[in-house]
Amino acid sequence: MLKLGIIGGSSVLDLDQLKDFSKKITENTFGKVEILKKNNVFFLQRHGLKYNIPPHKINHRANIRALFENGVNKIIGISSVGSLKRSILPGTFVIPDDYINIWNISTFFDDSCVHTVPGLDDETRCEIFNILNGLGIEHRETGIYLQTRGPRFETPAEVKMLSQFADIISMTAASEATLARELDIPYALICSVDNYANGVIDKPLEVEQIKENVQKNKQNLYKIISGIVEFYSDGR
Repeated sequence: MLKLGIIGGSSVLDLDQLKDFSKKITENTFGKVEILKKNNVFFLQRHGLKYNIPPHKINHRANIRALFENGVNKIIGISSVGSLKRSILPGTFVIPDDYINIWNISTFFDDSCVHTVPGLDDETRCEIFNILNGLGIEHRETGIYLQTRGPRFETPAEVKMLSQFADIISMTAASEATLARELDIPYALICSVDNYANGVIDKPLEVEQIKENVQKNKQNLYKIISGIVEFYSDGR
């Protein structure tokens, strides 16, 4: 039976869809994790349910291990991202087909020499396409996601360099994808573009503007989450 894990980020807080989920605190080798559960769907807020964990302090190993130990066998991550390209406007949803994360790579294999081939799960990505098409929500079906460490945003010079290699940027989801692959859990990612990265356009990057854009994207994002829960709730 399918057990779905949804990992939410800064754009996923106070969801009405989660009000009837039950809270569960689970502990594993890497730490304690708070999970919300309803039937076969598990929701994990990567920044903590109180949203008090900054991106560079997120315990990705504890999070992914917690889902694994609760029997989760498919994960969909949701991430607020910045656009590295003028053509990818704020308000866009991107379903990446690859990612770059060559700094501070997370792994479960600290005491053995094990090599995995990273990647995002194509079958899950196709299921996401079907959900978004059914909801009438426009999206990009490909894109390169790039993870930086945070917590600061990138400089214009960094953005100019990184834009040659990727389309969208944030600070968390590639670590999840890598760890999920190490445990053989299919992982795919839905990215909500909430701002242009620093220097992509002439207007300065402002945190308050990003927060405003997050609010604008919420209606569609919450539709997507409802669609995901409905699509997978029968344990398909």
